[in-house]
Amino acid sequence: MHPGSAAAFRASIREAAAMDASAQSGGAGGDATARKPAPKRKAGKKARKAKKARVSQPAFTIQQGEDMLLYISNTSSQSEGLLWTSRRKKVLKAKLLKNQKKKKKTVCPKSRLERKAVKEEEDNRFPEEDRWGQLLPEEVLVNIFQMLVVQDGAVPFLCRVSRVCRLWNAAAATLTLWRKVAVSQCWIQPARGQTEKTSNRIKETFTWLAQNRFSQLRDFTLCHWATSVDFALETVSEFCPHLRSVHLSYCRGMTGSGLRSLGLHSRTLQRLNLQHSEFQVEGLVDFLEEHGKQIRQMLFTRSHRNDKVLAAIAKGFCPDLELLEVNKKLDSKDTELSVCFQSLQKACPKLKIFRMFNIQIQHKAMRKRDESEAGFPLLDEFCIANTEYSYITDQVLRDVLFGSTRLRVLDLRGSTRITTFGLAQLPCSKLECLFWGQYFTKNIGFTSVKKNLQLLMEKWGPTLQQLDITNQPFTEADLEVALTFLTQVAEADTLLSLNLSGTKITAQALRPVIEQMTALGYLNLSSCRNLPRGVKKIYRSQEEIRELLANLH
Repeated sequence: MHPGSAAAFRASIREAAAMDASAQSGGAGGDATARKPAPKRKAGKKARKAKKARVSQPAFTIQQGEDMLLYISNTSSQSEGLLWTSRRKKVLKAKLLKNQKKKKKTVCPKSRLERKAVKEEEDNRFPEEDRWGQLLPEEVLVNIFQMLVVQDGAVPFLCRVSRVCRLWNAAAATLTLWRKVAVSQCWIQPARGQTEKTSNRIKETFTWLAQNRFSQLRDFTLCHWATSVDFALETVSEFCPHLRSVHLSYCRGMTGSGLRSLGLHSRTLQRLNLQHSEFQVEGLVDFLEEHGKQIRQMLFTRSHRNDKVLAAIAKGFCPDLELLEVNKKLDSKDTELSVCFQSLQKACPKLKIFRMFNIQIQHKAMRKRDESEAGFPLLDEFCIANTEYSYITDQVLRDVLFGSTRLRVLDLRGSTRITTFGLAQLPCSKLECLFWGQYFTKNIGFTSVKKNLQLLMEKWGPTLQQLDITNQPFTEADLEVALTFLTQVAEADTLLSLNLSGTKITAQALRPVIEQMTALGYLNLSSCRNLPRGVKKIYRSQEEIRELLANLH
């Protein structure tokens, strides 16, 4: 704008403002002469303040610059909330919205044809390849669920898929899918205990499952339950007449009440696994005394408190016992256990599997063996593996296995006092698995150099499928003679696994075994100092073993 024109424009604005002010003052004076005098207020009464009329702010502001006028808008995003609006309008608007929410839409019931048309429209909305889960026959869906249940378990998989649709709900309700169930502890926020409300909800859910899904339950597992273990056992035993196996893993608080309920209702119970769980020893002993005749498999973790359980079994409370497995806690220092094998042989003549892991067994001989005693005639597996030390000698081993002619698996890992002469005198002639490696967590030296490994190859070579002689102090010549004899007496497809870790095996002694044992699928050569570099490792397939053979030539 030109400076002269801007000055003229400012002058005109001042003149108009002056005229407007004079007009207002004159009008006010005229009105004052025409009005009546205001009445006087009475004494003692305060004068009321006159209400000031609310003046709305203009939507713009004009500011004068040096040579121009600035037009500034007041309706920006920052000042919109500052503009005054009528409160009455806000209240009316809120009431209107509230009334609209209260009104319910009246929907006229659709006819059957209309509902059918809507369903067809929903079906046509998705292509047929996306609705395969709703088009599958229920029998096919049950078979699919069965494979997933075997892999992942029935809970919580079946509980989740039952919420997909009606078809999946009906398939998940098939009772044959609920024959093996494992229930774990519900997740709780760290540093917070389980409230009474949560505990009641868990009990209600568990009771509903037992009543509606567990009627054909066979194997039941309870994991990491610190409370309500007796409640779970009582509920399962009451509603599951076909229960055969109960497994409590890392549970606490089981008393005689839950065991008595199992004895009263579960007449088909055969397997009881209490490993790594805390239980009332007296209650378990009473249960075995009353109902031990039906138990076929017994597994528990050894401690100084539950040695009475093994004593009860030795007294004959479980005459039909076929499997006995005892282990110990990893942090337990009390590892020695006195075992009377003569009492066990007499009390459990049908025993097929005997396992004691990481327990130093002290053989307790009561009397001389009678000729009428049969030992363990049906024993199929004998395992006394440990990683510290062992008291088992050749004589003790013969006293235990003198009648075990059907023995197929012999696990003597950690037994340093056993010799090849003692093993060769055992009555079993068709041994398939021999685990005789030395695995120590402490620095324990060997008693002497061992020899005559060929005696074992001569006795069990034709049937031996797995051989483990880790860290056994055989000489190079002894290993070469034994493996050569093995290749002569064994078939090509017999030996499947060979562990020579830490031995003095040589490439010359190893080459004939790899060439002739075509079915060999596992070979451990780690820490074998007499082998060349690059081959001292574990081979887990036949292809890797063939590559090793090419490197040895």
